[in-house]
Amino acid sequence: MADLIDKKHLDLTSEISLEAIKERTVKGIAVLTGRTFLLSVMSLVATGFLTVFLEPTEFGIFWLVSAVVNFLAYFSDVGLAAALIQKKDKVIRRDLNTTFLVQQILVLSLLFLLFIITPFIQNYYELSTEGKYLIYALGFSLFLSSLKTIPSVLLERELEFGKLVIPQVVENVVYNILAVYLAWKGFGVASFTYAVVARGVVGLIVIYIIKPWFPGFAFSKKALKKLLSFGLPYQANTLLATIKDDGMTAFLGGVLGAGGVGFLGWAQKWAYMPLRLFMDHVLKVTFPAFSRMQDKKDHLVRGVTRSIFFVCFLVFPSVVGIVILAPILIEIIPRYEKWRPALIPLSLISINTIFAASTTQLTNLLNAVGKIKTTFKLMVMWTVLTWLFVPYLAIKYSVNGAALGYALVGASSVVAIYIVRKIVPFSLYRSVFTPAIAAFVMGVVLLLIRGYVPISMFSVWLLGGVGMCVYMIVMYILVGLSIFHDAKKGIKAIFSR
Repeated sequence: MADLIDKKHLDLTSEISLEAIKERTVKGIAVLTGRTFLLSVMSLVATGFLTVFLEPTEFGIFWLVSAVVNFLAYFSDVGLAAALIQKKDKVIRRDLNTTFLVQQILVLSLLFLLFIITPFIQNYYELSTEGKYLIYALGFSLFLSSLKTIPSVLLERELEFGKLVIPQVVENVVYNILAVYLAWKGFGVASFTYAVVARGVVGLIVIYIIKPWFPGFAFSKKALKKLLSFGLPYQANTLLATIKDDGMTAFLGGVLGAGGVGFLGWAQKWAYMPLRLFMDHVLKVTFPAFSRMQDKKDHLVRGVTRSIFFVCFLVFPSVVGIVILAPILIEIIPRYEKWRPALIPLSLISINTIFAASTTQLTNLLNAVGKIKTTFKLMVMWTVLTWLFVPYLAIKYSVNGAALGYALVGASSVVAIYIVRKIVPFSLYRSVFTPAIAAFVMGVVLLLIRGYVPISMFSVWLLGGVGMCVYMIVMYILVGLSIFHDAKKGIKAIFSR
């Protein structure tokens, strides 16, 4: 019976028409962005409370430990899940069972290794017993996450993002509420420990309710070889990204200490917040969608242009607003003065966010159309630049230097734009320049006004409202009424059944 159910779903995914793909893509982006927007706002508010209740050192410990575990988590997969999503042909039960078996072997081996090296990690970063338990909790969460892989893959292949978002919603609600409550009660680092475990358990239960799949074990050398032909290069890119991001954070822990990493983590958290709010959902939808459009170049050009524009349209003004309003918020929020040293890093890392909004979709496109080697070369470039600039500048100029290093690496993303436009000639003016011009004008206006308003919450709302009006007026001048038509379609997709 399980085989029949799986075969029914998998046949559907292999026969989705181009029109259905485009329709589900638009709806998927709208659903993931619209229905999770309030949830992301809740996560933003929760982060605000956590940084009020926790000290920079405690926040830094969570940032460090998460980076170490995320780095090790790379080895829990060899790109098989991505290969299943990208695969042109339908996937069969043997593919799923082989992937599940290989992944569980890798995850359990990793957890054993994590248990062995935890004392070394604890001594190197001078972690307390709470830090050690947080490592164990994140490891257990990794195991629970591995059990969700196949149901998630099936939903992504079917482009059923309305269902896929439900476990994410439940997980984040449980995590944020529990973490903030425990931090408020004085649990410190342990707040993250309990919240991480609760999030993993709840998410696992919910996704199996939504997409029932009976785990099975099988090993097919032929199926594994075929999946690895895409999975291994894809995972090589993931390794480089992991070394570039989480590996660097782990290294900086020894240079800046937990407090310094706490300031840097705070700056990254807020600077990257617009990406988490808007970009991540788009990437999740467009990867399987572009995979099915890879032989339709005209559709790809339009799809890439629109998806980049959608991300930049939302991210650019958000980043400008955060950077300009942050000094006021530091002044008026109780117990927030301690984060003042992170304001300069926030501004510098925001440069990285601007470039990421413009170019992350491009590497997503390269992966989707099978240009995995090109992505790999770009990742090599970014990884080398990160390890050249960030450590040197961090040693020389501390937290501000590290943030400057990230900004310089982000600026190198113009290389990705040049390369991808030779493959898929998307409109750079339409997708990037128009929202960039509007965000720049908005920023100039807000900076001029900020010097004349008092330090108060009313001023924050006033500046936010003025900024939004200025941005939309400039966008209307540049783009015209089409922006409102697109917004109307998005709202209709969000609330359609």
